[in-house]
Amino acid sequence: MAELATIARPYAEALFKVVAAGSAADMDTAVLWLDELAAIAASAELQQFADSPKTTDAQAFELITGVAKSAMPQAAKNFLRVLIENGRLNALPEIAVQFRTLKNARSGSADAMVHSAFPIEGLALGELAATLEQRFGRKLDVSVVLEPELIGGVRVVVGDEVLDTSVKARLQQMKIALTA
Repeated sequence: MAELATIARPYAEALFKVVAAGSAADMDTAVLWLDELAAIAASAELQQFADSPKTTDAQAFELITGVAKSAMPQAAKNFLRVLIENGRLNALPEIAVQFRTLKNARSGSADAMVHSAFPIEGLALGELAATLEQRFGRKLDVSVVLEPELIGGVRVVVGDEVLDTSVKARLQQMKIALTA
């Protein structure tokens, strides 16, 4: 959705400028509360409630802050109010993505999603992260998503790059080669 990305960009950049003026801890905190708000805003039921002409901005704000598990700083509340007043609550998930991209660009790192058939923790995750950092040539913030349908191996997504060493991918490649 290019349109949603276009709408989200100025909000993400403005929030980034405000948060970047603070400390590195402020940046990490902002990522946490922004991700939480984005997850809440992604709900179809919430979108329907917020878009209703009968719903006031205050009601939408109270509902979202009531659902949020963590206490939000004043900056988060102000940002949420601006989005609700401007009718841009649906852009919040994309704002979170663009904010994280700006944060990563500033720190010279990237987010890496490791899709695995089995849990990867501790030392194994550290070794995998080190290997991936060498492969992709930058510092990575690695998170693991379980996908049992991969059968084995991993599928790594860093931005628009994908490294798929899963058994499922290899079986699909064999199927294509045998049926060609």
